[in-house]
Amino acid sequence: MNGSQGPSRTVTRRTVVAAVGGAGLTVALTACAGSDDGGQKVAEPPADGTGGAGDGGKVLAKTADIPEGGGKVIGDVVVTQPKAGEFKAFSSKCTHQGCAVKDVADGVINCPCHGSLFSAADGSVTKGPATSPLPPASITVDGDSIKLA
Repeated sequence: MNGSQGPSRTVTRRTVVAAVGGAGLTVALTACAGSDDGGQKVAEPPADGTGGAGDGGKVLAKTADIPEGGGKVIGDVVVTQPKAGEFKAFSSKCTHQGCAVKDVADGVINCPCHGSLFSAADGSVTKGPATSPLPPASITVDGDSIKLA
């Protein structure tokens, strides 16, 4: 090469392998960190057009759809019924690493990613690794409809 073309560069096989490996790791970590459903399907808002999480005033569920002592994950919210006729709602994102909680049974909200458990009554942590409670969501019960406030 002559001096007008600039310095030549030699790329070693080790450099290429390291770059490709680093790029693959970045993609894998980004995909894992970006997943907020923990590999689990999150319940979708009702198919009847009544709305879902983020739709203030829209119906999330019917009271009959939320079992006593249990609950249901609906989009960005988990709605629970800790006692008969008492409905609560919380963010469905685990405070440990943002995975979506999976289900509610026996008064406990379950995150499948790392095993965190939360109280269905107040969202507090009952088993880690999460250390912060699930943030509450505002809902209203209007007849037999549960709506975001």
